[in-house]
Amino acid sequence: MKAVGLVVEYNPFHNGHKYHLQESQKSTEADVVVAVMSGSFLQRGEPALTSKWTRASMALKGGADLVVELPYAYSTQHAEHFASGSIHILEALHCDFFCFGSELGEITPFETLYQIMSQREAEYNERLKFHSSNGNSYPKSASLAFLDIAGDHIDLPDLSKPNNILGYQYVRAALKNGFVIQPATIKRIKAEYHDPRPTDDFIASATSIRSCLFENGSESQSLSSVMPYLPTESVTGLDMYVQEFGKLHQWEDYWHMLKYKLISTSLSQLAELYEVEEGIHYRLKEAALEASSFHEFVTLVKTKRYTWTRIQRICVHILNQVTKDQMTKAMNENGHIRILGMSRAGQQYLSLHKKTLEMPLYSKIGKDKSTSLAMDFQSATIHALSLNPNAQKSLWKRELLAPIRIEK
Repeated sequence: MKAVGLVVEYNPFHNGHKYHLQESQKSTEADVVVAVMSGSFLQRGEPALTSKWTRASMALKGGADLVVELPYAYSTQHAEHFASGSIHILEALHCDFFCFGSELGEITPFETLYQIMSQREAEYNERLKFHSSNGNSYPKSASLAFLDIAGDHIDLPDLSKPNNILGYQYVRAALKNGFVIQPATIKRIKAEYHDPRPTDDFIASATSIRSCLFENGSESQSLSSVMPYLPTESVTGLDMYVQEFGKLHQWEDYWHMLKYKLISTSLSQLAELYEVEEGIHYRLKEAALEASSFHEFVTLVKTKRYTWTRIQRICVHILNQVTKDQMTKAMNENGHIRILGMSRAGQQYLSLHKKTLEMPLYSKIGKDKSTSLAMDFQSATIHALSLNPNAQKSLWKRELLAPIRIEK
């Protein structure tokens, strides 16, 4: 069975995601689609709209055959680590291809860019350090350093575009490690990654969909406004989640918890937490006392060097109390594959490969957990804290049950 791997968040699974899934399978002639999906907290430092289980169910009903969790240790990282963790898992699962959406839509320029950048890596790192020293954020510094190195090659991917950035890091992870898995890409259509509002009648970015969902303060009322951009399975999934648990998740739901952590944790303890660097914890503490909402808090902390996304990621690690030492230990482990859900074809694919998988495979979490698995479990329990006590218990128990199985 030939498999194509996708790196996803599905927050939520929308028409653009379904197009990507279908076109990836079609272009690679794959028999099964394997999705490595972020868990409870996401790459841009946000809580997922719903539990990982609801999002996995949407993905399976939307065409995926196997959904595995991208561990917290990678799902909440900047592009390089996020991509590296994802591609390592897809390689370990023996996927033949991974396929990403990009603004360019052709794979050869990404491979060419990797060759250029790998040959001039020392020069790139020098330029990156230079632009960072001038007060630029990491993404801005990386983009400027790229232009310094490869700016004369107009046919290369534009690394100021977010999907091209991730795509390049996926390709880099595969080629640098000499993986068997082959890279592929399809061109993104219509919606831009950061579009704050829908710009099309059928395709909208996940950012704009989330914005619409929380616009009126009532998720059940707002759901009707995003229905044109979601497959039926996603509309049903979101509606059922709101009916069962009362709400969708957003940062404001966790503001009182984060504020408590920032106020009650000493400066020395904050400095031990992951991504808390360069004295930012002083600024975080001051803003926590002044701000009355999470949005106001980030606005007060944000600088040219510290982007909104970077601050959100720092806050995710503070909320989850993840130290630098814990993250280093988790990332130095050999990795793991945790199954969230599968179709019959996905189960057949696993049966063919489970004896030769290059990482430990988990269908349930037991008492003995690696550092990385413990992080995943803890982040899921904290993610549920924004809900009522009965909902919390329900989701905590779900973490210990078997994967979702869906018949297509």
